[in-house]
Amino acid sequence: MDFSLLFKHQDMLLHGAWITLQVTFGALALGLVLGILAGTGRISRRVQIRVIADAYIQVIRGTPMLLQIFFFYLGFPQLYMLATGEGFTPDPLITGIVALGINSGAYNAEIIRAGIQSINKGQMEAARGTGLSHTQAMFHVILPQALKRMIPPLGNELIVLLKDSSLISTIGVAELMFTAKVLGARYYTYVPFLVGVGCIYLVLTFGFSRLFNALERKLSSGSGARENKGAVPDLG
Repeated sequence: MDFSLLFKHQDMLLHGAWITLQVTFGALALGLVLGILAGTGRISRRVQIRVIADAYIQVIRGTPMLLQIFFFYLGFPQLYMLATGEGFTPDPLITGIVALGINSGAYNAEIIRAGIQSINKGQMEAARGTGLSHTQAMFHVILPQALKRMIPPLGNELIVLLKDSSLISTIGVAELMFTAKVLGARYYTYVPFLVGVGCIYLVLTFGFSRLFNALERKLSSGSGARENKGAVPDLG
C-alpha cells in the first residue's frame, strides 16, 4: 500500500472533489426550490396541491436514492423514446444533479413545512391585514422568519447530499468515489485511494458543519440583539 500515490494523483483527486461540490450545491439549489414548492404545497388550502405535494414526498422518500438515479439515467431515456420515437443519451453529471436534487427536495419539503408551521399564526394574520395576499405574506413575511429555524436541518441536508453524491459514481460521474475506483483499479491497490478520499470527505463535512454552526450562532445573536433593542427598559 503506497500512500505516496495520493500525492502523485492529487490533481485527479482535487478534480473529483470539485465535481462532488458541483453536484452537491447544484442538487441543493434544485432541492431548495422543490422543497419550498412542496413544503408550502403540503399546507396549501387547495386539496389538489396538497395531494400532489404529498404524493411527490411519499414516492421520493419511500424509494431508494440509487433506484431514482438509475431511473433518470436508464429508465427515463426509454420512456422518452417510447413517447417521441427518438433516443438520447443523458449527461451523467446533469442526471446526477437532477436525481439528487429531486430526492433532496422531498426532505427539504418537510424541513420547510415544519419551519413555516413553527411561526406564530398571528404573523400571517398581521401580514394579511396590511393588504398582502396569502402567497405574498408567505414569501415576504413567513419564510424569512422560518429560515433561521431551518438552518440546522438544511445544514444537515447539505452534508447528507455531499456524502450521497458518491452514489452517482455508479453512472460514470467522475466525482471522488469514481476517481478512487479508477485509480485503485489502475494500481491494483484500493486502500490508499479509499483512505485519501475518506479524508477529503471528512474535511468537507467538518468544514460545512462548522460553517453552519457559526451561521446559526450569528443569526441567533443578531435576533437576540434586535429583541433587546426593541424591549422596553425597566425603570423600576
